[in-house]
Amino acid sequence: MYLFLLAAVFSVSLAEKSPRLKFNVMESPRFRFMKPENYMSVYHQQGTDVLYVGGQAVIYKLTFSDKGVHETQIPVVMDEIGKQTCVSKSAARKHECDNFITVIERVGDSFVVCGTRAGAPKCWLLVNESVLMDMQQETSASEILAPFPSQRSISLSAGGNLYSALSAVTGQTGSIRRTYGSKKLLKSESKWLQNPQFAGAAVIPHHDKLKDEIYFFFSEVNNSASFDEEPYRARIGRVCMVDEGGLPNLLPNSWTTFLKARVMCGKDGTPVQYNNIKQTFVLTSDHLRTGVMYGLFSNAWNTTVVCAYSIEDIDNSFSTSKLRGYNSPLASPRPGMCAFKNNTAAHNQKILTVIRDHPEIEDMIRPVGKDPLDLPVQDHFTHIVGDKVLAVNDEHYSIIYLGTEKGKVLKVLHTIEGAFIIAQYSLFHDDSPVINMAIDSKKGHLYVGTEIEVQRLPLADCGRYGVSCQECILSRDPYCVWDVTKQKCTAIPADYKLSTGTLIQNLDHSNASVCGDVIATKARSTIPKEVLVDKDGPVLLPCPVRSYHATYLWEKDNCIKLYPCTISGSSCVLAPTPDLPLKEGVFRCMAEESGLKQEVVSYKLVFNGGPLSPSVASTLGSALLLAAAVLWLL
Repeated sequence: MYLFLLAAVFSVSLAEKSPRLKFNVMESPRFRFMKPENYMSVYHQQGTDVLYVGGQAVIYKLTFSDKGVHETQIPVVMDEIGKQTCVSKSAARKHECDNFITVIERVGDSFVVCGTRAGAPKCWLLVNESVLMDMQQETSASEILAPFPSQRSISLSAGGNLYSALSAVTGQTGSIRRTYGSKKLLKSESKWLQNPQFAGAAVIPHHDKLKDEIYFFFSEVNNSASFDEEPYRARIGRVCMVDEGGLPNLLPNSWTTFLKARVMCGKDGTPVQYNNIKQTFVLTSDHLRTGVMYGLFSNAWNTTVVCAYSIEDIDNSFSTSKLRGYNSPLASPRPGMCAFKNNTAAHNQKILTVIRDHPEIEDMIRPVGKDPLDLPVQDHFTHIVGDKVLAVNDEHYSIIYLGTEKGKVLKVLHTIEGAFIIAQYSLFHDDSPVINMAIDSKKGHLYVGTEIEVQRLPLADCGRYGVSCQECILSRDPYCVWDVTKQKCTAIPADYKLSTGTLIQNLDHSNASVCGDVIATKARSTIPKEVLVDKDGPVLLPCPVRSYHATYLWEKDNCIKLYPCTISGSSCVLAPTPDLPLKEGVFRCMAEESGLKQEVVSYKLVFNGGPLSPSVASTLGSALLLAAAVLWLL
């Protein structure tokens, strides 16, 4: 019995780091592609129901509603001569010799769309949301996107301009550019980047618009790595949106504010590091330089983790750190500061020379809490998005959604105490990896795409958590509250005021005591299902698992005996042990979590040859098979 209790405690500690709830969601509005879209790009404007998806020789305009998805296709077909020319030059990439739409961005009042066109990129303007027109521009399309879809490029629209980051490919060193819009088009110097592979970009706002910045996230090849060292180093690059280039003889068409820093992600105090940054998402306030940057990292064995970084810490490092390799006192104003071009103090020969030759800061950017988020999930993470939620206590909480290689989505609450996996969603009929996601905080939707289909989920999916106050509170979902008046788990109303006090929520700990004394009660709410079995035959009684953070035990005859419950998949199974052989009687499966004790299911076990009630729910043979029993219960 002691070993059993020890194992139970160990399993509970592991369970609390796993998804608390697991849902199979097949009822959400979804759209299925006629052919696999392996290189999907997406664009979604906040507050709308429209998702643009860039595919192979086509742009999908998908309009979602609760009833389904309306599809409009905009063809962007590549001619066969161009395809054959591509194949003859790049036989190894013949499956990429088509027009893959990899850029869809709204820039000011224009919609910019770019496609690879079989290795010869081209951009268009999308007019009236349906017609493509050639775009007259100073920048070549090859400076906005890579020639093939598997070569990573990043696009970001900000302040009426398009910013582009191209990863290094054969014959090209990689670059960060302003490529389209009202401001001067600028580029990075080739020596600033060491074969970069870009993972994302984000606007970092400031209450002083002069100081608005853009961060670029990428990995660089570690040229100094020895045989047993990581071949990559993760980086953050920064430019000021006000930047208009340097002097006629020094950085005339280049950034004058570019700085970069090394980003660390690993277990503090150990040599285990994750240096390849794969994808990022940034949560910031509208006007203050505060927030969190979430990075999805991998190591040489392709293990994936998530590290979180303080935007304030990053900004402070860029503002105060020494410059690597520069040993003289820094001039004032500081090299790399945001300033208009007519500010001669910030754009003199000396300061621009320092930036040109020493763009890297010495400070290393380390994660909040020093370690990656504690997310012990076996599946590989493939994509990340996030949201800031204003809770009923007038505090903001971070929610992140993680797509996985097996087509799952994890909903995670991130607080200063750590990560709490609210739920795992299984969304698709197959196990295709999640390759893209978009989040809409205004409308409250999450869009999730694989190469096969796209579907939309509500951010506030409160009805799934249960019908009691305790179940609602234990979800720890900042979108959801227990409405005392309506006696239901519901989304926070847009017009809610803290003074009304009719909504209950508790996000910092798994504790449902805010629901009152009712939490201590144990209701015997199920009617036992009678089961007929052979006296000496094997028996498997299943108990459906709802919360994977709860502990499950079987009680016999009102707690006279306690039997273990072993979780297997979505069921917890009762089986006899030498110390506790099964005898006739009533068995109740009890789940307990944070003080809430509930009866899940009950059985009345009757041996073959004994008395059997006329109301027997099911008569089984010599063995109650688990699979059949689970289906029977559902």
